[in-house]
Amino acid sequence: MAQEKQTKDNRPENPIRKHETNLPILSCDGQGLKRLLAAGLAWLERHSEAINALNVFPVPDGDTGTNMLLTLQSAYAEIADSPQDAVGEIAQAASYGALMGARGNSGVILSQILRGFARSLEKKQTFNASELAAALTEASATAYKGVIKPVEGTILTVIREVADAAVSAAGDSDDLRYVLEIVTHRAREAVAHTPALLPVLREAGVVDAGGQGLFIILEGMNRYIQGESIAEAAALTQAVDLRLAAPEEGYGYDVQFIVTGQNLDVDEIRANIARMGESTLVVGDANTVKVHVHTPEPGDPLNYGAKLGSLSRVIVENLQEQYRDFILGRVQPAVPEKPCPIAIVAVASGAGLMRVMESLGACAVVPGGQSMNPSTEELLNAIENTGAEEVILLPNNSNVILAAQQAQVLSKKKVKVVPTKTIPQGISALLAFNYQADLETNAKGMERAAGEIQTGEITIASRDVQINGLDIKEGQIIGLVNGELITSAQTIEEATRQVLQQMHAEDGEILTIYYGESVTAEEAEALAEMIGDLYPDLEVEIVNGGQPHYPYILSIE
Repeated sequence: MAQEKQTKDNRPENPIRKHETNLPILSCDGQGLKRLLAAGLAWLERHSEAINALNVFPVPDGDTGTNMLLTLQSAYAEIADSPQDAVGEIAQAASYGALMGARGNSGVILSQILRGFARSLEKKQTFNASELAAALTEASATAYKGVIKPVEGTILTVIREVADAAVSAAGDSDDLRYVLEIVTHRAREAVAHTPALLPVLREAGVVDAGGQGLFIILEGMNRYIQGESIAEAAALTQAVDLRLAAPEEGYGYDVQFIVTGQNLDVDEIRANIARMGESTLVVGDANTVKVHVHTPEPGDPLNYGAKLGSLSRVIVENLQEQYRDFILGRVQPAVPEKPCPIAIVAVASGAGLMRVMESLGACAVVPGGQSMNPSTEELLNAIENTGAEEVILLPNNSNVILAAQQAQVLSKKKVKVVPTKTIPQGISALLAFNYQADLETNAKGMERAAGEIQTGEITIASRDVQINGLDIKEGQIIGLVNGELITSAQTIEEATRQVLQQMHAEDGEILTIYYGESVTAEEAEALAEMIGDLYPDLEVEIVNGGQPHYPYILSIE
């Protein structure tokens, strides 16, 4: 809690507390920031589904609201039990949690915003209005730097305008309540303006989902500091239900703790903890090390840690009781029995597609894809658990690429991200892997091979929208080619014909049909027969992909 001080008119300062008076708030300490983040999280939790509905394309996607919620939950989980009063320490811990839990492009950008915010507040006990403005300015700069090709009309625009508003407001008043109110109003206006900056938003009739998510977080904070109601529910007390799920036969306990000691060997600790379970994460320095592991014997890592030094923030959770069905089956792969000289980590959704990736040489497959983007931490764990010192990472989804790049930076190994955007691109990249070539040569060759594949996707429209000149109704069959929505139809067969025409199937040699969990083998064979009649010179293969949401994924080479 920030220390109370005298304001300019000799009234006592009112640190950020729940349900207080309207006296000026001149500073915020670590506990105050924690409550603000909790309020932002609670408000985001209430509005995440509405943010999901803002997706431009009416397809089941890595939903922005869910991704931002998961990321902010991870940030808050790092500080939930912290008694730390220094605002710099709380900000840094929240930044770390967001980084490790970041999912999807929107979650990664949110984590970068928190990273810049924390960097500006490093070693500070409290922040005032001008320091808040400086922190938001650094947050904006860090977010822009984190994106290779920044696009205006997105969350980046919103954080930049928020920072500008904070600087102006801090020049007018030293009351944090006033500054946050002005910032929130500017965020709302910036979001409303995003369709004017990004034509695809204007055509779809929506605002930017990531920008809306940031506004909602700020609005939650502002409502809290103004004393307005926020439905706190479980958001302020736990990381709620959107967490990594373990299978029935998986490891039974999630064990986390911090060990404080002297001359701690992080690499040695990581190796020893890895032998005790899966999903191992060990980070820190010679004095403080954080440990996370899934294990059937929770006493083993705790006893080991106690021999090294003093334990704190010990958490032991029964995975089967605590983890719910939102992301069922996401288990980090075990260390392979025979580590590859260059390990390949791939992302795939569906048992069949995962088996395909493994059969083509992927040393580890992280479950995920559309509507269930893996976090930075999940990808990092998969990289660290391969046993190889050089790793190629295949995200296989455009909304996973930024998280993959974050995992690349965090890993101590030499990692190359081949930015595959679809499952067929990932499969083509795997086929191009050369066991005799080095990491750099393989990464370039795999990226080149991925670019030579065309991908068609058949799915069902999740909402009404006008986009790419199409008037689409919820429930219609829609077809995409290389990520672009190109047709809507009443039947899967009609959509498939349009997609194949757009893909110039007559020029291809091999067509592979990956059929999803909602499709029977007989239905897939009937579709293949129809395609064979349309394109007799095209060799057609059928694979049970088992992917959710997309009845068919088509690949032409």
